[in-house]
Amino acid sequence: MNEILLVEDNPDDVELTLRAFKKSRVMNEVVVAHDGVEALDYLFATGSYAYRDPNQLPQIVLLDLKLPRIDGLHVLERLRAHPKTRLLPVVILTSSTEQRDLASGYRLGANSYVRKPVDFQEFVEAVRQLGLYWLLLNQRPPVID
Repeated sequence: MNEILLVEDNPDDVELTLRAFKKSRVMNEVVVAHDGVEALDYLFATGSYAYRDPNQLPQIVLLDLKLPRIDGLHVLERLRAHPKTRLLPVVILTSSTEQRDLASGYRLGANSYVRKPVDFQEFVEAVRQLGLYWLLLNQRPPVID
């Protein structure tokens, strides 16, 4: 499965990210979760996503930190605690400039931490590079049963 799970609560940032993917010719399906609970429901096939096959994981999770209900760091912590999602590539994509967020993200097992550029062209380039690396070059970890 070559899906991208974008976990982002800001509609403007969702639209900006989708536009950047399109402009960068990233053709993967993007599933958007608007908060931490929705992201966990999607990944673990619970709640409104109970119909999903829990063995079908996205290729990458792009995770904002400042989310309603459950924040991004707690989502990451839950992903790393579960055998099926422990190795799932997670890139924190955030506007946070706080050093404690950066340190906590890596301590909890983020694969990468990317600050969202404010300039649209810089953002498009960042998304293009993320797509190139994580969707084309990176070897996906095996699914653990």
